[in-house]
Amino acid sequence: MFSNNKPYRDFAEYLSVKFPFKVQKISINAGFTCPNRDGSKGRGGCTYCNNQSFSPGYGKPVKTITEQMADGINFFSHKYPEMKYLAYFQSYTNTYDSLESLTDKYEEALAYPGVVGLIVGTRPDCMPDELLDYFEALSKKTFVLLEYGVESTLNKTLERVNRQHSYEESAGMIRRTAERDIPVGAHMILGLPGETEEDILHHADRLSLLPLTTLKLHQLQIIRYTAMAREYKLLPDSFHLYGLDEYVDLCVSFAERLNPEIYIERFTSQSPKRLLIAPDWGLKNYEVTDKIIKRFRERETCQGAIYKRKKVAG
Repeated sequence: MFSNNKPYRDFAEYLSVKFPFKVQKISINAGFTCPNRDGSKGRGGCTYCNNQSFSPGYGKPVKTITEQMADGINFFSHKYPEMKYLAYFQSYTNTYDSLESLTDKYEEALAYPGVVGLIVGTRPDCMPDELLDYFEALSKKTFVLLEYGVESTLNKTLERVNRQHSYEESAGMIRRTAERDIPVGAHMILGLPGETEEDILHHADRLSLLPLTTLKLHQLQIIRYTAMAREYKLLPDSFHLYGLDEYVDLCVSFAERLNPEIYIERFTSQSPKRLLIAPDWGLKNYEVTDKIIKRFRERETCQGAIYKRKKVAG
């Protein structure tokens, strides 16, 4: 059992170690695009991607970063007046611009009262050395977490969903970031088309070999107005969309094989009803997480249970 009395290493535990006060992420849409959309790598983006599905209501690109920070903090501050905040650059590829433009945006967010750090989501092929130098220097002064969209450890899957980068690029960039003593996270989608359950569980084995601080998981969702939605309509039998109970078991089995030093930030995601085609479980994220915790306990297991056994055996 981990120190937060959960059967896995929870991201909240990580934040409590880093900060002596409550912190809340404020999502920012800084108006970036993506090299997989503007033609420099590809057109149309990843087949599953409709950015509206993970951009919160208060983060509008028509507003400045300062205005978005103000809106977000106003949204949360009435609950916890003493709370501090992390500026979370979430939408699209948040390192895809000139160095001067990027650092101006990050510094604007960090200058907002009550902001104590930065989380930046990006692609593993969009982190030039000079930007990594900047983050290394910044991380010596304030909290920085860099999150990379890995999505799958299988290159055949990455090709199928039009990611336009390889798993080797993801692994290499995660290592390069960690070598700078910058906390690094990965994002994975469980259930991408063509992957068997054993393929999915093997992702945990491969990720466990990387110097990751955090990991975000979520189920594959078919989102309206995406290339994948069109593919799903034409070839529904080529997809295996997990039912709730089946996915709960999958998450427990995945976590058993995961290095217990990695903090799991989430197991699931909830797209807006107006955009979601399937699967629609009708539950909030925390309700799914509660079911996963219950299943851990029913199975009398925890994160890293199989990972540890393999290490001993090996």
